[in-house]
Amino acid sequence: MNSIKRNPRSIARTLWHCLKLRCPACGEASIVQRPFNLKHHCTACGVIFKREEGFFVGAIMANVVATEIFVLLAYFACLLLDLDDRVMLTILFAIGIAFPIAFYHHSWSLWLAMDHLIEGLRREKTFRRWLEA
Repeated sequence: MNSIKRNPRSIARTLWHCLKLRCPACGEASIVQRPFNLKHHCTACGVIFKREEGFFVGAIMANVVATEIFVLLAYFACLLLDLDDRVMLTILFAIGIAFPIAFYHHSWSLWLAMDHLIEGLRREKTFRRWLEA
């Protein structure tokens, strides 16, 4: 496990890396290998992004919660604008389909950042040996 100092500056830096889809530990390498596919580990520092089975459930949860919040905010905006029901449902349906797809990588990044801030992300053993040499 990595030890991380949890002060407002390090938390803000980790969240900034999250927004830029960078490694939460070092901020050097991207977490994205290609669209809808994440790297197994950071190519700069060796932190593992994909760990045990089921680790991805947290990223899915983050995506679902963010989508629900965004749809709810859009619903209230539609109510304030007094839109027709059919128009409102079309807008909400489009958001419900498009937002989770657009937010996919960011939900993974957010989940990795939270995991890093709470537990610290582990490095791959080969990187650990390389760093110690």
